[in-house]
Amino acid sequence: MDIKLLKTEAEKDLTLSKDLKDLDDIFRKYLGKKGSIAEIFNSLAEMSKKDRIKAGKEANELKSFLIDKINQKRLDLAETIKGKEQWIDISLPAKGPKTGHLHPLTLIKRKVSEIFESMGFSYIEGPEIENEFYNFDALNIPKDHPARDAWDTFYLDKGLLLRTHTSPVQVRFMEKNNPPLRIFVPGRVFRHEATDASHEVNFYQIEGLMVGKDVSTANFKAVIKEFFSRFFGKKIEIRLRPSFFPFVEPGFEVDISCVVCKGKGCSVCSKTGWVEIMGAGMVHPNVLKASGINPKFWQGFAFGIGIDRLAMMKYKINDIRLFYSSDLRFLEQF
Repeated sequence: MDIKLLKTEAEKDLTLSKDLKDLDDIFRKYLGKKGSIAEIFNSLAEMSKKDRIKAGKEANELKSFLIDKINQKRLDLAETIKGKEQWIDISLPAKGPKTGHLHPLTLIKRKVSEIFESMGFSYIEGPEIENEFYNFDALNIPKDHPARDAWDTFYLDKGLLLRTHTSPVQVRFMEKNNPPLRIFVPGRVFRHEATDASHEVNFYQIEGLMVGKDVSTANFKAVIKEFFSRFFGKKIEIRLRPSFFPFVEPGFEVDISCVVCKGKGCSVCSKTGWVEIMGAGMVHPNVLKASGINPKFWQGFAFGIGIDRLAMMKYKINDIRLFYSSDLRFLEQF
């Protein structure tokens, strides 16, 4: 094998090499176990002593020459890659896995729960699949009552349905527990209605109930005003407007002073300075009777707040459907 010709060929290959893969191929071609240099050393035994000494010397010189050239080329390529901002420092620690975080509705639910628990209310849950007695009848909404039209219900087989509000849990709890009592009930509810920016078929509510011998509307106002002030982190004013709900008497809508304009009037509150936030009232005597509690000795208030509604106000979100879109661009903001 002509060693001078082999050197010329190796120099040409090194000149044409463009990346580290090319260098690895060149190393295997000339310096590998089955490379050209190895073939020269294997053929020395067949040569005369004089030729063996000469060929062995030239082969070792070519080997050293190729090792130096390949190492130098490797450094040159590394500098080129680094200059193109593609250099990877393998001594750096690896990036950790991307961690998840809580959904905005979960954050609101936890905040609301924390506030009510600090005020002495107990966290209670109930079934999402209900029957008509607990969802309607026990809440003073008998069959064929026009008030049932206010709830667009998903009916299932055998008289079951998806609960339209969390109020059925009130009755279930009062059946098994004697007053005085103070509970709040967070949970998912369902309505068969068209979706838009402010309506969904699936959303979340928090129901509140307080029953005692002398519980009054004044107690409700104090509790709910304190809740909103803690929730929004600022002083909040409230007002009650008469309204009808079959399970309370009297019933009222609750407005809060606009958290955006502080009651001065803006587009969020339609220039009124007030935002409707929840329904409430004094528990109807018929509901107490259906739950096994004598309304002659006990009375109380109940209220319902939409968790989605609170989240929209807290985070200034204008479309309820964003909570259920699974769009990470939206969810990763919280």
